[in-house]
Amino acid sequence: MSTIADVAARAGVSKATASRALSGNGYVSAETRLRVEDAARGLSYVAHSSATSLATGRTQTVGVVMPPVDRWFFAELLAGIQESLFALDYDLSLYGVPEGSRARERLFDQVLPRRRFDGIIAVGIQPSARELERLQRADRPLVSVGPYSAGSSAVSIDDTAAARIATEHLLDLGHTDITFIGGSADAAELSIGDARRLDGYRDALDAAGLTAQARVTHASPTMPGGYAAAAGLLGDRRHRPTAIVGVCDEAAIGAVIAARRLGIAVPAELSVVGIDDHEHAEMFSLTTIKQSPREQGHEAVRLLTLRMSDPDAPAEHIAAASALVVRSSTAAPRQ
Repeated sequence: MSTIADVAARAGVSKATASRALSGNGYVSAETRLRVEDAARGLSYVAHSSATSLATGRTQTVGVVMPPVDRWFFAELLAGIQESLFALDYDLSLYGVPEGSRARERLFDQVLPRRRFDGIIAVGIQPSARELERLQRADRPLVSVGPYSAGSSAVSIDDTAAARIATEHLLDLGHTDITFIGGSADAAELSIGDARRLDGYRDALDAAGLTAQARVTHASPTMPGGYAAAAGLLGDRRHRPTAIVGVCDEAAIGAVIAARRLGIAVPAELSVVGIDDHEHAEMFSLTTIKQSPREQGHEAVRLLTLRMSDPDAPAEHIAAASALVVRSSTAAPRQ
């Protein structure tokens, strides 16, 4: 296996010059750089990551902190992050830990401060636990996806507006008995995104003069969670709503499945709208608010590379686009 010393000898330069030429750190004339690169190709030389780290002070590794990737949104987001990092020859260290767990506390207090990363991408951080502030104290370039503070770069959607638009769509169709499905009954366990979507639902009803009509059926943001919540809600014929807003598409799809099993026609007897445009939304003809987590992953890496190249650059917040996608799960209520 060839070494940097072999490359330097073939190119007729010192090891330090060869290292600068291949790493791009430090001045080397264009002629010398080409000669060193030709020598490296001729010897099939590949720089060892540890050696490169010692020479440049960089690890070529980005730490990614997010909830477990068993939900579509986080899996798609991670795929986007990984695609962009791979294109930049960066490695990824993933820490997928549940909110509120002891493992998460240890991650923020002990693990991350000791690890060497060129930057960190934090997904779904919990403001109530002051996680963003704890990451900022690690003094590394940082980008968050979702909640953010004034001094940090971030990619997010307006969760409040997304749920408001979804609810307004149902109101425009003539629905007045609309139930929100999703979100924990325990405020301490309610994620910031889900809490903002619940706020958006209530804002829409308040603006329509239907504050007293607001109903929330708590459920996990999953298909089984949405199914269980909707089955209980729809089983009571006398108090059955005419429409449902799911905190996410998974919960909304679960509600559609529950309605079908109970013999309730969607949308003739029940309208359902979700948020996210999940990969299965089209299969269930689900009306939803579209967002692209994979593109958000690309944007997060772009912002992080800017922070890594210039840590003093002003923070930048990217508001990811979202739009109402009308399919056949919503219609005017039956008269």
